[in-house]
Amino acid sequence: MSIRVLVADDQALIRAGLVALFTAAPGFEVVGEAADGEQAVALAAETAPDVILMDIRMPVLDGIGATRRILAERAAHREDPPRVVVLTTFDLPEYVYTALGEGASGFLVKDTPPERIISAVRTIAAGDILIAPHITHRLIETYAQHHRATAVGAPQLAALTARETEVLRLVGNGLTNGQIAQRLVLSEATVKTHVKRTMGKLGLASRAQAVVVAYESGLIVPTSPNGDRNR
Repeated sequence: MSIRVLVADDQALIRAGLVALFTAAPGFEVVGEAADGEQAVALAAETAPDVILMDIRMPVLDGIGATRRILAERAAHREDPPRVVVLTTFDLPEYVYTALGEGASGFLVKDTPPERIISAVRTIAAGDILIAPHITHRLIETYAQHHRATAVGAPQLAALTARETEVLRLVGNGLTNGQIAQRLVLSEATVKTHVKRTMGKLGLASRAQAVVVAYESGLIVPTSPNGDRNR
């Protein structure tokens, strides 16, 4: 079954290149292309894509606003949300943090090689998260400690069981379901159930949001490059 892709970018040349890339790649179907965030919202509702490649800086409505509306609308109708991959020329951690907080599942810069973009979308469609490695450390160190406890506080985390809290911590550390299963000596299906229940209790739309929450809540404390914990 093909992965249904929607491309949203205001630059016609980049948009056409991405459409051509996924049209030629086996296992993908391009279901639409949008030149601004409003078009992306409308096309997402019309075509029900599995993955959306979303530029951040677009006219009318930017990519972060479009992501917020798309995921909110799908949640309101109790439909499975699409996975959003933010693809931009800007690798500032603030963009990454905000996009993930709104429910984006991945973040790549536009100079990413085509084969890696294809691989990233496959990874996202399978339910994992993806952030370009050189962005990850800057994201955590620059922003996570400054935003701790702003989105999810102790009362909501208290609703989690001990096992769910441990699973959230491991998700926050970037482990896949398979790796978590090995770490906790559980089946992968059981881990998937724990992740789903945890996200449901915390009202999260994506696994990436779970990573953000793990840092914001203080469940994971960022460390500096020399290994010291930042308070």
